[in-house]
Parts: sequence; structure tokens; C-alpha cells
Amino acid sequence: MNQSLKTTDIIAVGFMLFAFFLGAGNIIFPPLAGQLAGENLLPAMTGFLLTAVGLPLITIIAVAVAGGSWEHLTKDLPKRAAMLIAVLIFIIIGPAFAAPRTGLVAYEMAIRPFFLEATQIHLTVFSILFFAVAMCFAWSQGKLIDVIGKVLTPALFVGLIILAVAVFVDPQGDMIAPVGDYATQPLTTGFLEGYNTMDTFGSLMFGMLIVDALRKKGITEQSATTKYLINAAFIAAAGLAFVYISLFYLGATSATVAAGADNGGAVLSQYVQALFGPYGQIVLSVIVLLACLTTAIGLISACSDYFSTITSVTYKKWVVILGAACALVANIGLAQLISLSVPVLFALYPVAIALVALTFVRKFLPNPKLAYRVVILVSLAFALIDAAKVAGLDVSFFNVLPLFSVGMGWVLPTTAAIICMGFIGRNADELTEEVA
Repeated sequence: MNQSLKTTDIIAVGFMLFAFFLGAGNIIFPPLAGQLAGENLLPAMTGFLLTAVGLPLITIIAVAVAGGSWEHLTKDLPKRAAMLIAVLIFIIIGPAFAAPRTGLVAYEMAIRPFFLEATQIHLTVFSILFFAVAMCFAWSQGKLIDVIGKVLTPALFVGLIILAVAVFVDPQGDMIAPVGDYATQPLTTGFLEGYNTMDTFGSLMFGMLIVDALRKKGITEQSATTKYLINAAFIAAAGLAFVYISLFYLGATSATVAAGADNGGAVLSQYVQALFGPYGQIVLSVIVLLACLTTAIGLISACSDYFSTITSVTYKKWVVILGAACALVANIGLAQLISLSVPVLFALYPVAIALVALTFVRKFLPNPKLAYRVVILVSLAFALIDAAKVAGLDVSFFNVLPLFSVGMGWVLPTTAAIICMGFIGRNADELTEEVA
């Protein structure tokens, strides 16, 4: 069987992955971060790129190296623990936070500005229509590459290129002094801001979606699947880096035209209108609608695919269930949804990072099963402390932990656990040979 893809199909797979990633959080967080960072743009942007581009890229590669599925990635964890982590991640990127956020951002930035007085009914009607369209596209998994990679994403990318060129050619202001944490610790602040994109969670699951799409194209051998999955990851990472750098620069030069803006959506909206005049909102609406729609399609499809494998409910029924749930949750409102999601991200992001790190060092571990259990538990325990702090609980007792003050108290304990596991325990085969 032919285990190769045409160049156009390889690019389409990469574009599809890029489109899955480029959604609500990718658009609304960089502009505000750039504005707050101001003259500290470079370190803040570097920190953001580490978590919003570097980690998803490494995670996709980890999925490919592990074998292309969640089961391969978590084979050294107890099955129930692996399933629990997967379910929690899918709930976060699915109906609880990330997917509804795509609809909310699309409404706030692409639709609401056209109404003099927007009401709740406008949001309700739009969210129903938005997720109905997303469900239609997600209905047939086999056509995802052709629909998203070859049609929707190129249109989105053209819009982003137009915006990026305009930002660099005609910046709307000068950089100002950094504000808040961006003045004292821009690198770590940008790093933590990258959590909000949720792309590391998404990449754990999108990797499997890409594998499924490749199989629909006739790619079934492990080596070929790994190669094309990594190719797609680099194409998506390059696209994301291009978008983030332009949006960060947009934010850093937005103080004049978007003074007092309290969210990235407002920064972007006011900046684009200053750049393109009365047609600016139309340009922005097209970009945001396409970006949010492609991500919603990917999230609904990925979640439906996984839940159909662990339940008796079919993929298409899950598409309807999750699409309806997303439309319902979207009516909570953007600010409330973001505030609810932050502690959850602080609790689970380190676990995902630890899992990816273990994938790359697994061959050096004397006892992988023991190592995975210990490291995941350590990362979760210290991540919960960081999450408690973000949620407003008094955890000042842990201020002695290195990096705890910047929300990264989990880093050194998790790293130490991985190093220790490199020297502790021997697998059953080694013990058997020694006894014999």
C-alpha cells in the first residue's frame, strides 16, 4: 500500500492542525499581553511562545513518538488513572471551557460590534447557530482535511497575513513602559499567560485526530504516521508563531488607539479599526469567525471521537451532545468563563507537561511504571497548590517553594522526581534475570 502523501496533502494536514489550534484564546490573549508588556515585549513574548508554541509542538512530537494515541502515551499509568486524566482534559477543551469560549469570542469580536445594544438573546441565537455549523463540519471525520485544511484555513491565513503586514508596516503607536508583573518578571508572566491558550491540552488530543485523518488518507504504517504527524506539528507551530509575534507587536504598539482596554479582544478590535477604518471590523470579523469556527470543529470532533471509544454512544451522537452543551455553556459569558478556567488550567497543565517529559525520557527509566506514577502524582500535588493560590485560597505556607511566587511551584519538585526516578527501581525482566 502507498504510504506517502502528496505535498498539497501534507500542507493541508499541517494547516488543519494549525486551524485547530488557532482559536479564541490564541487571538484574545496576545494583544493584551503585548500592551501590558510594552517595552518588555521580547522577554514576555518569548515566555508566551514557550508555552503557546513550544509545548504544543513538543507534545505533538511526543504523541507521534509514543505511537500516535492516548493509550500509547499513557501505557505506563493505571488504565483508570489514564482514562480519568483524558476525560478531564476532554471536558476542559470540550464542553466546559475551550469549545464554548470559541463561540463567545466569535460573538464578542465578530458579531456584537454590529449591534448598538447587544442583548442576551443575541448571544443565545448566535451560539446556537455557531455550534450548529461546527457540528455540521464535524459530522464527517474523513472530510476534515479537505474541508478545513484546504478551504477554511487558507482563507483564514490570508486574512492573518493582511493583518500582520499592516501591523508591521503601519504600527499605530509607540511602546510604553511595562505594567504590573510584566515590569518585574516578563518572561515567567508571559510563560503563564500561554497556559490560557489551552493548546498543550489540545495537542494531546489533536495529535490523535490527525492520526485518524491520516488513516482516512491511507497512511497506516507507524513510521509514515509519525513522520507526517511531526511534519504537521512544525507547520502548525510556524503558523502559530507568526500569528503570536504579529499580535504581540500589535498589542505593544496599541497604547494610543486602545488605551484603557481591559481585554485582548477590545485591543484587537480598536487597533484593526484604526488600521483599516470603517472596514476594519469586517476584516476582523472574518478572521475571528474562521479562527473560532475551525477550532470549535476540531474540539468537538476530537472529544466526540474519544468519548465514542469509551462509551456505547456513537461518534455522531456525541457531536450533537457536545455541540448542544457548548452552545449552552457559551451563554455564561466570556469574563466568567475565563475566570473559572484559570485555576483548572493551573491544576492540570503541569500534569500534561510532566506526561510529555516522561515520554521523552522513558527509555532511560529503570522502572517506567513506577516513574510515571510518582512523577504524575508529584506534579499534580504541587500544581493543586498553585491552583489554590490562583483561586484565592491562603497557601502562604508554601511561599518557601522555589518559583511558587510566580505560579510555578511545581517545576522543581517535578523535575527532581523525574531525575530521582532515573535511579530508582528496576523492571520485572531485570529482576527475573538477576534471580535466575
